[in-house]
Amino acid sequence: MTFAHGRQGAGLKSYVARGFRTGICVAALAAAGVAQAGGIAEPDAATLAAQWEIYQGESVPSVLEFAPMRSAQELTDAAGTTVRLMSLHTGVNRWYLVETSSAATGSQFWHFENANADVWEVSLTDPDAPGLMIEGNGESHICRPWTGEVSELAAAANSGLPYAPVCGGRLYLRNNVQGSKTNREAVSDFLRNNVVFGDKLVNLIKGTFFQDAFLENAAFDAAEDDSGDVVAALGQAKLDRTPVMRTQMGLPVEGAEAGMQAGSWYKVEGQDGVFASVLQPGMIAADVLRSGGNANGLDGIEQGADVYLVAFDLKRFEVGYELGTDHPDLGWSSRPGRGGADWNLPGPDGFANAAPLVRNGMLPPSLLPRVVAAWAGGFKRDHGAFRFGDLAGYERGHHYGFISNGVTFSRLRPELATFYVTTDGRVGMKTWEEADNEMIPLISFARQNGVPVVVRDPATGQSMPGDRVSNWGGGNWSGSADAQLRTLRSGMCLRETGGRKFLMYAYFSSVTPSAMARVFQAYDCDYAMLLDMNSPELTYMAYFRQNSSADGVEASHLSHFMAESDPYLAGGQVPRFVSFSDNRDFIYLLRKE
Repeated sequence: MTFAHGRQGAGLKSYVARGFRTGICVAALAAAGVAQAGGIAEPDAATLAAQWEIYQGESVPSVLEFAPMRSAQELTDAAGTTVRLMSLHTGVNRWYLVETSSAATGSQFWHFENANADVWEVSLTDPDAPGLMIEGNGESHICRPWTGEVSELAAAANSGLPYAPVCGGRLYLRNNVQGSKTNREAVSDFLRNNVVFGDKLVNLIKGTFFQDAFLENAAFDAAEDDSGDVVAALGQAKLDRTPVMRTQMGLPVEGAEAGMQAGSWYKVEGQDGVFASVLQPGMIAADVLRSGGNANGLDGIEQGADVYLVAFDLKRFEVGYELGTDHPDLGWSSRPGRGGADWNLPGPDGFANAAPLVRNGMLPPSLLPRVVAAWAGGFKRDHGAFRFGDLAGYERGHHYGFISNGVTFSRLRPELATFYVTTDGRVGMKTWEEADNEMIPLISFARQNGVPVVVRDPATGQSMPGDRVSNWGGGNWSGSADAQLRTLRSGMCLRETGGRKFLMYAYFSSVTPSAMARVFQAYDCDYAMLLDMNSPELTYMAYFRQNSSADGVEASHLSHFMAESDPYLAGGQVPRFVSFSDNRDFIYLLRKE
């Protein structure tokens, strides 16, 4: 039995980029060809066409059908044991699924993480005694982790580790583990799941106790002189007042010993390409506040609420996205109505769990030496769909979509604000359209959250509020039960300036969506979207540096309130997402090598 090997060819990529709207042109795919190299075979054109047709269906039976670029090999040994290897996306080269099956043992599935996707290619070899061929850097290694009286896989599965090394550490077995959860999250989940009217109680708690619980107000120095070097590429935010602010922001910045000048950018210590800025919405220039669009005026509290921003120069960083152990889940949100055949579906995409894939809520350990930052990804599934407005009435309520490592766990829905990363590392944000599904084969990571906060007006070139910013139900902005929109929120935006692209994260200590929009306008963002809200653990953001013993990272939190959600181990607190499995999803940044 022989196999052709290769990663996704450039011809296929260029074809898909030109058009993938209604199906795959088999002849064009066949003509694309594949480069000869180590690794599992690229799917042939007919297989790709069949997989894409299933992907486009109204529902699919499992998450594997939501991996349209998957490719598989299968070998059966003399004893009748079949080994099937699947690359979930050959262009991403991160996730592999192995199924071993025999009449005696039935089927077992094992989800592997490639410890170095830039080096190792994986395929099956040797029909007489099937094994994994792991190749790269002129090396080749054969590994049979399912064999032996006590197999390496059995030991790895029983290790209790979210990532258990196998095959000489070239692969990790992803294990199901319990993700960390704060007491506040646990109480909220308990009320929702076990108490009559529990969701209303949670909303009451949010409205009564949390609305301004994390409001931060900086003290001002009398002088308004520049307190540090202004980053030339990012410039100055559009403000009418630029006082020096002495905030409680937790990032170590250079040149801000006396405070940070509002709207200016400061280099964050320890890493080139990371910058921080602070302001309060009441300082924003009057022409920005009067610039029109669908935004309300600022209330007296949010005018003086501190906002912290961090900008990352994407020339220096890679961006990724991992699902939490529990959130967002894959079943139905309770918000939209359902009718007809939808009641027979376990989830809006046809399935309700990720099996046989494993979600373990943690950065792969091989990436830890390069991690620079991480933040919470967005809404839980129950909040990530529309209860009111036009978007609640079709597309099954517009459940927010998400993709990790080339696998769609929830379909990207049109009209939703979408953050995505392509297989070649390009980072984008846009309002998803039906035609954008042509990009799915070339997307490594994606996360949707509601509707846009700001967009770039094509007619004027100005950054403007999204058309639903002031529409509580129609924008699914959440907040308190009586539609009070002011609360702690987080968001992110993209901005291109001076030949560079910046990804910005923003933490708003107490604002409405309208104030968020005005802040992102003041910083001239091209596109901005909401992340999550209401409490520091849901808007968590940390900046990482290697610790003094060089065996891990230490975290600096954007707000000191965020540190409370880091889990405790025997030696003290460790940062979420990168040192301990978490129940929530997260976006992370890695230093490019």
